[in-house]
Amino acid sequence: MSSPKTAEVKDIITSDIVVIFSKTYCPYCKLAKEVFDKIQQKYTTIELDLRDDGEEIQGILGKITGARTVPRVFVKGNCVGGGSDVKALYDKGELQPLVK
Repeated sequence: MSSPKTAEVKDIITSDIVVIFSKTYCPYCKLAKEVFDKIQQKYTTIELDLRDDGEEIQGILGKITGARTVPRVFVKGNCVGGGSDVKALYDKGELQPLVK
């Protein structure tokens, strides 16, 4: 896992406090973004379905996180899971402390 594309993905993951690898039509991706909007936390979104290398990036995320599903949400460089995971963290009051 030392390809230039892998290095690029790892750089993207650490480029912002919150990074969401998403697809524009995915309801769970929308859910994750809505949760961060609700707590007024800005985030970087990488829309994989709008990129020529989206499938390759999704494969790399699968190797990094153990799952290829979207969204793949990272907070401070750590994967916190997908849309349902983000919502669960929010509902338990555990999301806001992660981003501060």
